[in-house]
Amino acid sequence: MNLSLKNGQNQFTPSNMVLGVQFLFVAFGATVLVPLLVGIDPAVALFTAGVGTLFFHLITKGIVPVFLGSSFAFIAPIIEATRLYGWPGTLSGIIAVGFVYAVVSGLVKWRGLKFIERLFPSTVVGPVIMIIGLSLASAAIDMAKTNWTIAVVSLLTAIVVVIFTKGIIKLIPIFIGILVGYIVGFALGAIDFTPIKEAAWFSLPEFTTPKFSWGAILYMVPVAVAPVIEHVGDMYAIGGVAGKNFIEKPGLHRTLLGDGIATAFAGIMGGVPNTTYSEVTGAISLTKVTNPFILRVSAVTAIVFSLVGKISGFLKTIPQAVLGGIMLLLFGMIASVGIKTLVDSKTDMSSTRNQVIVSVVLTVGIGGAVISWGNFSLAGIGLAAVVGIVLNLLLPGDSKKVVLEN
Repeated sequence: MNLSLKNGQNQFTPSNMVLGVQFLFVAFGATVLVPLLVGIDPAVALFTAGVGTLFFHLITKGIVPVFLGSSFAFIAPIIEATRLYGWPGTLSGIIAVGFVYAVVSGLVKWRGLKFIERLFPSTVVGPVIMIIGLSLASAAIDMAKTNWTIAVVSLLTAIVVVIFTKGIIKLIPIFIGILVGYIVGFALGAIDFTPIKEAAWFSLPEFTTPKFSWGAILYMVPVAVAPVIEHVGDMYAIGGVAGKNFIEKPGLHRTLLGDGIATAFAGIMGGVPNTTYSEVTGAISLTKVTNPFILRVSAVTAIVFSLVGKISGFLKTIPQAVLGGIMLLLFGMIASVGIKTLVDSKTDMSSTRNQVIVSVVLTVGIGGAVISWGNFSLAGIGLAAVVGIVLNLLLPGDSKKVVLEN
C-alpha cells in the first residue's frame, strides 16, 4: 500500500490530524452503541474498528476513504444469537459473516455485480431489512421502561438533531442523543460511576475467544445480505464525491474483501462486525474530504482510545434507559430503510409474485419460524433471507434490482 500522496497531502499535518479525529467523532456514537447494546466491552469495538480499517486500506491499496464501524444491521441478530448460543458461539457466526463477504467478493470478481443483483433483488432485501429492525423492538421497550423520562429525552433529542439540524451535527444524532440523555440521567441521580472509578487509566480491551457453533453460524450468515447491499451503495456514494470509480479501481471485489477481513478479525478478537459505514459516508459527502490518510488517522485514534480504560469505564456508565430511547428510533429507522428500499427500487407491489415473496419473508422472519435438523437449526432473519432467495429464484418472473438512493 502506497501511503504517500502528492503535494504533501499525506503528512501528519495538524489539519489532517484534526480531520481524522473529527471523522472518528462522527462514527464514535454508533461504533460504541452496538457493543453496549449487545453487552460487550466497547473498547473491543474501537480496537477492532481501528485495526479493521487499516486492513481495509491495505487490501484496497490505500485509495478508498473509508472508516469501518459497527453495523446496526447486526444488533438484533447478535442479541438473539447470544441468547441462544452464548457470546463465544456468536463470535463464530461473526467470523462466518466475514467469510460470506469473501465469497461474495469472489463471485463479484468471477461473475460481476449482476449476479449479486439477481440473487438479492429488492423483494428479498427490503423485507429482510424490515425484519432486522422490527425483530427486537420489544428489547428497546424493555430498556426504555427502566426510566421513561430519560428514554424519552434521549429519543426526542435524536429526533430533533436528525430532523432540524444541518451540517456535521446532523450526522451524529445518536451521539447527541446519548450525551443529552446522560446529562439528564446525571441530574436525576441515575448514573453509577463505579465502572469509571474501578477502571485503570490504561488497559487492554476485554477480548473473548470464539467457540465454534454451527447454530450461530447458520443464524448469522444470512444477515450479511443487507450490509453487503449497503456496501455497494456506499462505494458508489464515496466514489461520486471523490470523483473516482471505486467499483472499478480498486474494484468492488477488493472493497468487499476488505469488509470481510475486518469482520472476521473482529470476530476472532471478540468484537462486533465491521463494515463500511453510512455515517462516515455521509460525512465525506458533506465535507468533501476524500484523503484516505485522514481516515487512517481516525483508525489509529480509535486504537489509542481503546487502550484508555477510563473511556471504556465511562461508556459502561451510560444508563439502559438512554440506550433504550435511542433504540426506539434506531430499530424503527432500520425497518423504514427496508420500506424505502422497495420504494426506491420501484418494486411493483401490485404484482402477486412480489406480494408473495415479501409476505412470506416478513411472516417467517417476524413470526419466529424455525427449521431444525439434528443439531442444526435455521430461524429468524436467517431463515427469512433464505426463504426469500429461494422463492425469488423459483417463482416465474423477475424482481427489480435494489436501487440505492440518498
